[in-house]
Amino acid sequence: MPITETNTLDVTALDTLFRTARTAYAWQDKPVSEELLREIYDLTKLGPTSVNGSPARFVFVTTAEGKARLLPTLMELNVAKSENAPVVAIIAYDTEFFDQLPKLMPHADMRSWFVGNPAFAEETAFRNSSMQAAYFILAARALGLDAGPMSGFDAAKVNAEFFPDGKFKVNLIVNLGYGGFSQSFPRSPRLDFDEAATIA
Repeated sequence: MPITETNTLDVTALDTLFRTARTAYAWQDKPVSEELLREIYDLTKLGPTSVNGSPARFVFVTTAEGKARLLPTLMELNVAKSENAPVVAIIAYDTEFFDQLPKLMPHADMRSWFVGNPAFAEETAFRNSSMQAAYFILAARALGLDAGPMSGFDAAKVNAEFFPDGKFKVNLIVNLGYGGFSQSFPRSPRLDFDEAATIA
């Protein structure tokens, strides 16, 4: 369906996803249900990926035991943010995502593009799981949660703790919950269109 004024998002939705949305650093003492996590995933999985490869894999850390494993892998600045978050999502990518392509792309032999070409497979998995991480953040916001994405962690330690067989590799970590915005920083500046974009 072509985009028209009648099917664009309204102001409230755009504010929720972008304009008033903030990276969350502090959290209300309010749980996030497994049902809501499943809803977020079910929206995330609909976002486009190359050859429908869907390489992102998710670990939702919600327990004290899980936090005890995760917190030592984080930069010191990020420990409190994750310690107090109701959920910490470890977003990884499957280095062998292509084994799912007969299911995900059944009308063409896309698996053969990646078998025996680990560099191409890893590049594709990392790029597309990064896109899925962005879909995940927007899905969480759309369903009423706040998100705090982080790249301040020791990837080797995260992988050793949560993905020891080496098949999955961490890409990004996202804290989830209901934000306590009284403790947030002011929004940082952004580049204007002419500073960041050209039209060729």
